[in-house]
Amino acid sequence: MKISERIAALRKLMKDRKIDVYYIPNEDDHLSEEYTADHFKCKSYMSGFSGDAGCTIVTKDFAGLWTDGRYFTQAEDELKGTGVTLMRLHQEGVPNPIDFVIEETPKNGLVGFDGSVVSASAALGLSAALKQKGAAMHVSEDLVDMVWQDRPGMPQEPLFILPKKYTGEDAKTRIDRVRQDMKEKKASVMILTMLEDPCWLLNLRGNDIPCTPVAYAFALITNRKVSYYVAKKQVTKEVREYLKKNGVTVRPYESLALDLSKLHKQTIWADLRSLNTKLYAQISSDNQIYNALTPIMRYRSVKNKTEIRNLIHAHVKDGAAMVKFLRYVKETAPKGTMTELSAQNKLYELRAEGKEYIEPSFDTIAAYQANGAMMHYTATEEKFSKVAPKGFLLVDSGGTYKDGTTDITRTIAVGPLTAKEKTLYTKVLQGHLALMRPHFLQGTTGNNLDILAREPLWNMNIDYQCGTGHGVGHVLGVHEGVHGVRWGMPTASRPSAPFEAGMIVTDEPGIYLPHKLGIRIENELLVVPDGKNFYGHWLKFQNVTYCPYDRDAIEPALLNDEELAQINAYHAQVRKELTPYLKGKDLTFLRKATAAIKR
Repeated sequence: MKISERIAALRKLMKDRKIDVYYIPNEDDHLSEEYTADHFKCKSYMSGFSGDAGCTIVTKDFAGLWTDGRYFTQAEDELKGTGVTLMRLHQEGVPNPIDFVIEETPKNGLVGFDGSVVSASAALGLSAALKQKGAAMHVSEDLVDMVWQDRPGMPQEPLFILPKKYTGEDAKTRIDRVRQDMKEKKASVMILTMLEDPCWLLNLRGNDIPCTPVAYAFALITNRKVSYYVAKKQVTKEVREYLKKNGVTVRPYESLALDLSKLHKQTIWADLRSLNTKLYAQISSDNQIYNALTPIMRYRSVKNKTEIRNLIHAHVKDGAAMVKFLRYVKETAPKGTMTELSAQNKLYELRAEGKEYIEPSFDTIAAYQANGAMMHYTATEEKFSKVAPKGFLLVDSGGTYKDGTTDITRTIAVGPLTAKEKTLYTKVLQGHLALMRPHFLQGTTGNNLDILAREPLWNMNIDYQCGTGHGVGHVLGVHEGVHGVRWGMPTASRPSAPFEAGMIVTDEPGIYLPHKLGIRIENELLVVPDGKNFYGHWLKFQNVTYCPYDRDAIEPALLNDEELAQINAYHAQVRKELTPYLKGKDLTFLRKATAAIKR
């Protein structure tokens, strides 16, 4: 069916149920915000927009797709001819989706959505607002499922164990840590709903979501028992014996709702922002809910010594693959035979050669010139651009290895650059370098530091409509944690956690000129201690990404002495770390790419 036909079919179902507004988020039944299995891509199915963020809302005479600044250009292209209106989030005059839903719901009206993919927190807030209009919610049915006749099934890939040599802790130790937190909060039950949490707790990984080594599973922890809810087909004999050894009972994936309904007079630790509405409805009112993030979010964010050692090793392997890739691009682009797709596939090939490699940590973004303005652009077999021997190729990529997860962006000059292009690249680089340099007191958040990366661009009245950095999981999701680097004040939906030693955060400012070009430079930074004095405990950042910046794109005249010295010191470090992993033409290229820059 065409998009218009899908919407028409949905509207018929809405009319039959007297639903006035139907809300279709991007999430799955674990409330994953970005990466989901194909089974859950209802927002995309109903709108035609393939990006990994946003929602679709349908009324009797309107269909809209809400997404943020990372996807505006992509959404403009993909929504053409669909009849779906692009609603640019956070832009003047554009209401947020929930406000729109409330506004469009008539008095005594009805709002519909699939309760499995909307959080209890969101549903409770929406319900309270609708009651003021005498309106109600219909959440028991998934209407998109009734329209989507060839919908992909739920993935059921085998689980695998991540040994202690990679994680630094065994499952029993991690379970004990969580139970201690439960004891302190006087919670008798904890529900783990975020996909990464059971994986971290039990040192298990899966393959249910592309580019993210997690499994569709829940966990329930009490003082005496741990239940793990997962499809039986996914549990190998080895995993079943491993879980039994660690005191974990395997239950069918669908059984969590039943088990929750049996709880009475308990204090249940649940994050209502990641517990879906249907599961929440199963919890009896005689229980008390302790509504808070699970402690596992922080545990995942603060890496232990073993994880840090391993992730640094992963980044060295990854850096060697990146240097081979940079040489390939520099040698191939002038021939005029390169495409975004061939570049992307070459990088996949080079990364896969790395020891203990699992998969890409996300779909590689290989975007030439104008396509680089679409922050999450991905070339496909059906749609890609040729790379001409001029301008920029932006490549944002990463790998998941058994010892760590990487995320790196390099913008590469594939031929002659204009003076303006060099200036813009250098300004992005200056912001990138500035965020690496600070020494800061414990208690500092990314909101405090974000201006360091934006200042060179703001001084030109240029901004980028996204955060500057995010946490990175350890053999988990490439985006994680409540910490990050972003502009603006923290909000309830986007809190800002203080940095702690052991956290990883990316540093990735950029410039995006719609339909012209995109420039982004990204490294991962490790938060490390920096001493203690009268003023308190100090922290700083340590680079863990090893890959040259593009000397061909830098305008040295724009750099001050500190910036020039910083680039040269970083390149010397890259050369030292990667030399043992390269040889022949790759080693020669590395030495040239990291040679000292002079004015």
